[in-house]
Amino acid sequence: MAFANPNITAFAVEDTEFPDLARKYHVSGVPKTVVNDEVEILGGLPQDAFVQQALSQVSTLTPPES
Repeated sequence: MAFANPNITAFAVEDTEFPDLARKYHVSGVPKTVVNDEVEILGGLPQDAFVQQALSQVSTLTPPES
């Protein structure tokens, strides 16, 4: 999604190289996607299922402060 939309940024982190981040986000399996520190999607999903789950979570996000 980040590749297709300039309003989305994404990065990958190797949990064994950054154990503090792994602990902060309670990584118990990979892949794990965290959106704005609020939404978590765990596991490898087919692309359509991932997009559907991510989009369904957008309404649950706290709006950013202005």
